[in-house]
Amino acid sequence: MALTPVEILHMTPGKGFFGYKRAATDRLLAEIVASFEDVWRERADLADKVEQLEGDLVRYRELEGLLRTTLVSAERASQELKEQARREAELILTEAHAEARSVQRRAVSENERLITETRVLRERLRTVLDLVENVEDTLHGREPKAA
Repeated sequence: MALTPVEILHMTPGKGFFGYKRAATDRLLAEIVASFEDVWRERADLADKVEQLEGDLVRYRELEGLLRTTLVSAERASQELKEQARREAELILTEAHAEARSVQRRAVSENERLITETRVLRERLRTVLDLVENVEDTLHGREPKAA
């Protein structure tokens, strides 16, 4: 059975055959009461501290859970952004390759057109040059060259 400091203070030990020394016993009981009161106060303070720490622990665990959730969300968002950037990069490269092939085809086509046009112009120039030479030959009284 647990006794409170007040109960200990009001205890009166029974008298035995020889009795007891009242002053010494009262001093001893007063010291026990003071010590017991200190222990009770310390126990109450520690109980309050335990309660506070348990509350803090609950809050910290909730905060830890929130931080874990936030971290997982941030990692997921980071992965999604990386994947989206990779897809966009692939799309840009595909479009760039397609544009490069298109430019190359147009350049080859233009080059072929210019080569053909150059041949036609050279042929016309040769024909005109032959005509000019024939006209000169005719004007100078020479026999025109056969074409």
